[in-house]
Amino acid sequence: MNAHDDKPLAGARVATRLPAQDLDRARRFYSERLGLEPVDERPGGLLYSSGGGEFVLFASSGASPGTFTQMAFEVDDLDGVVAELKRRGVVFEEVDLPGLHTVNGIAEIDGNYPTKGARGERGAWFRDSEGNLLGLGEPVR
Repeated sequence: MNAHDDKPLAGARVATRLPAQDLDRARRFYSERLGLEPVDERPGGLLYSSGGGEFVLFASSGASPGTFTQMAFEVDDLDGVVAELKRRGVVFEEVDLPGLHTVNGIAEIDGNYPTKGARGERGAWFRDSEGNLLGLGEPVR
C-alpha cells in the first residue's frame, strides 16, 4: 500500500468469517445440506470456496445471534436452489414484516438491490447448523 493512498481497502479481498461451536457438525451441514467441501482446513477452521469467493468457519466458543444476514450467496435460479436445498433438509425462514414477506421461503424485494443494474431482488434465508443466518439472493432485472 502506498502511504499516500486514500483508499487503503479498495483492492482488498473480502473474507467472511462465521463462528462454529462444533466444526464437525458444521462440516457435515455444509457438505450434506449445501454440497460444499472445504478447500483447506486447520485445527481451528475450515476454508470454503464458492463462485470465486471464500469464507471460513472457525471454532468459537461464542455463538452467532442469527438476527441478521451474516453471509449470502447470489444465485441465478433462486426457485431451483431453494427447492434443492429443501430436498436436502434445509429449513427456510418465513418472514412477515412490513415491506418484507416470504411465500414458501422466498421474498420479492423491489428496489433493494444496489448493484448490477437490477431493479430488485428475490431472497431467501436459512440458518446453518451453528445458528448463522445465511441468505440467498437473485437479482431481478
